[in-house]
Amino acid sequence: MRQALGFLLLFAAITSAAENVSTFSIVAYDPAAGDWGVAVASRYFSVGAVVPWAEAGVGAIATQANVNVGYGPRGLELLKQGLTARQVLDKLLAEDKFEGKDSRQVAIVDSKGGIAAFTGTNAPAWAGDRQGRNWSVQGNILAGPQVTESMGKAFEAASGELAERLYAALKAGDDAGGDSRGKQSASILVVRKGGGRNINNDRRIYINVDDSPDPLKELRRLLDLNLRLLRPAR
Repeated sequence: MRQALGFLLLFAAITSAAENVSTFSIVAYDPAAGDWGVAVASRYFSVGAVVPWAEAGVGAIATQANVNVGYGPRGLELLKQGLTARQVLDKLLAEDKFEGKDSRQVAIVDSKGGIAAFTGTNAPAWAGDRQGRNWSVQGNILAGPQVTESMGKAFEAASGELAERLYAALKAGDDAGGDSRGKQSASILVVRKGGGRNINNDRRIYINVDDSPDPLKELRRLLDLNLRLLRPAR
């Protein structure tokens, strides 16, 4: 009986934790290169399978917290119809009939770099978002507001292509305390028309660390490898 009760309590804890994709992320647009991207890190298994969505020439979306994964494909569909980031966000929230909308978090960058973000009043604390030109950073169950503040500053100060700047923002957020529960997974997705490996591929960068005690270190290794593969052969 005691063993069975212990299992039920463990299962309940896992289920409860899985409800919220508690994380910090950035969505951004590089108009010079024509890149849209999302980077995310979390104490959550395989965060890259849930949070980041992007399509070349269309935009990028991060959907997290009490996550409605449907915000990703539906949001991209609406962006393709020509709606702005703000119009897409308003429509996603209006269409959302699932429980817990007030604890969701989502950020969108559209084809022209327009930004819209939402942090529900019941998103697990600390939760918040901040925006700059062509970018938005957001997170929940964070160590504090210094996480998003550090991410924004790092992104603005970084150089190189969008993937490098996204990584700089993630690293700064992690160094500032990141997810207050710890570390587990991370992901970067960057799209560019024809910018991926091989032929007819818009995914310039799509790397995932699903389960690691130091996901940012592994993400850096994968990013370096991916960028080397993208350089023209000599």
